[in-house]
Amino acid sequence: MAFAIVTDSSCNLTEEIIDQFDLHILPLTFMVDGEEYHSYLKGEKTDLSQFYRMMREGKVITTSLPNLKESRELIEGLLKDGQDVLYLGFSSGLSGTFQAIDLILAELAAAYPERTVMSVDTLAASGGEGLLVWYAANKRAEGAGIQEVHDWVEANKLHLAHWFTVDDLMFLFRGGRVSRTSAWAGTLLNIKPVMHVDDEGHLIPLEKVRGRKKALKALVDHMAQTANAPVDAQTVFITHGDCLDDAEYVAELVRERFGVKDIMINWVDPVIGAHSGPGTMALFFLASER
Repeated sequence: MAFAIVTDSSCNLTEEIIDQFDLHILPLTFMVDGEEYHSYLKGEKTDLSQFYRMMREGKVITTSLPNLKESRELIEGLLKDGQDVLYLGFSSGLSGTFQAIDLILAELAAAYPERTVMSVDTLAASGGEGLLVWYAANKRAEGAGIQEVHDWVEANKLHLAHWFTVDDLMFLFRGGRVSRTSAWAGTLLNIKPVMHVDDEGHLIPLEKVRGRKKALKALVDHMAQTANAPVDAQTVFITHGDCLDDAEYVAELVRERFGVKDIMINWVDPVIGAHSGPGTMALFFLASER
């Protein structure tokens, strides 16, 4: 039986992938100077270079959940259309999005008992969430049913490794991720954090290196330590906060070290980027552990 895959805009998937797999995206929202924007609109390209330019200029940007009325209408429309629904949501360790949408799903499941409604808290973010959605969509395309796809994501989500670095610690300070002292000291000494998303879905700093190039190489070093074999057969996702040259540099390192051929590069969306800042770089792959 047909089922729809619903996710949210923090998955950072390209429009081509969204269209290829007929995915349904719930857009999180952000505010700039009191004006609200959707982080994703079907068929519309957001000028993310302009978004990151505003951040560099010091604009105050706040973020919020998807519009719950619109989210309910989208999901209910799928159920009315005779489709079951699998929702793969943004980490509950970073956002209240999953809890809010899961409540809507529970209400709709009761209202449409003939339909199957399932959800997974991916405990993932950005391309990590997106890569899980990509695997789920491929499995559906191969004929797997909703229960099988749900169970695969649950079984594998803690094997989806996320490795991040940022270029400016002050954005992490504003988001409460590091102290003011650490942010100022790191800026003065050119210290770059290397972070990952842990098994509870939180973004955790794990080490510090001096200099941008070393930080970018450290992402790939972590891949060498834990990536599932055969590494060259994996699909790898990379996301960036307006630093495409760095993303392509990391992609080339991955190709050279592991022979990976399938690498997808996309932007970090505004809701995640508002907290991590311009220069965010992230690498995602399947691993023995996060």
